[in-house]
Amino acid sequence: MSVPSGLVIVDKPPGMTSHDVVGRLRRLLGTRKIGHAGTLDPMATGVLVLGVQRATRLLGHLALDTKSYAATIRLGATTSTDDAEGEELTRTDAASVDEAQVGAGMAALTGAIEQVPSAVSAIKVDGRRAYARVRAGERVELPARPVTVTEFRLDALRRADPFTDLDVTVDCSSGTYIRALARDLGAGLGVGGHLTALRRTRVGPFDLASARTLDELAERPELTHSVDTAVAAAFRLRVASPDEARSLSFGRPLDVAGIAGVYAVTDLDGRALALVSEERGQARPVLVLAPAGAA
Repeated sequence: MSVPSGLVIVDKPPGMTSHDVVGRLRRLLGTRKIGHAGTLDPMATGVLVLGVQRATRLLGHLALDTKSYAATIRLGATTSTDDAEGEELTRTDAASVDEAQVGAGMAALTGAIEQVPSAVSAIKVDGRRAYARVRAGERVELPARPVTVTEFRLDALRRADPFTDLDVTVDCSSGTYIRALARDLGAGLGVGGHLTALRRTRVGPFDLASARTLDELAERPELTHSVDTAVAAAFRLRVASPDEARSLSFGRPLDVAGIAGVYAVTDLDGRALALVSEERGQARPVLVLAPAGAA
């Protein structure tokens, strides 16, 4: 039986890598052609976007540049990984840190900032993942890079002597490390900090409302979005005439429509035909989704 193309939005459980989830879904759907966008650490839960069959080609183009998280930060201790899975390095009494201080510290980390990623991130250094180098005993220092934190909101403050735990909401750009926010907030307050819980609630237009657990998928293995509905959710749309649709199926450019960035073109029935980008007076295909001769 042929496996349809599309997206599956998974509510990842704790303790699994993103690749573990891919492996589980391959078995459930009976195909190896599955990939994921936006890796989640094993301790993290929440929204993980997976592409199935030809939708794997969509993953690198999907508008997944904004993300939302619910997290818990513990003030009063630093760890080797900036989260609860690492070795505790320092401990400081943080019971006296008050809400006004926390608010000021969070405000300093909101907006366009330069962030140094955690040394145990998946960023490649000379062809190897930073975390692999750290595990091999190497000292890794990553350069700061620009990220945008749109919202860093305190939802609750709890005392856990000698610590202070913060439940927070974060809206941010892709590439922002919430572990690094926890680390930097603690450092700014002079008591150290690390992440103890992380749940991703949204990736681009895909949120927990459409996500399914692996247990739910085991009972009813099916797509969350077809290619057509995924494209409609993630891109600005342009409707093509029949002649334009035929041109696109052969990879030919269209006339420009004055739309900035990568956008999607559909036929009159809403079928996704291609992703295009306008340059040098033409709307050129970036990815043809319905090539000529395809079923």
